Amino acid sequence: MTRLDKPIRREVEIEGKLYTLAIDPQGLKLTEKGRRNGLNLNWSDLASGDAALAAALQASTAAS
Repeated sequence: MTRLDKPIRREVEIEGKLYTLAIDPQGLKLTEKGRRNGLNLNWSDLASGDAALAAALQASTAAS
């Protein structure tokens, strides 16, 4: 298995909008193309089952 030691960036289309997915050793980040802020998810949150809670908290603070 190849170790994840540097960021990987990929473009993905979701419902007609372009997004950038960045995967690095700390976690992943999904950002709308051309924007700086996006959804961050740490690997530890995903592994512990807290991913849904972390995503909901980020969404609620972004809407404020």
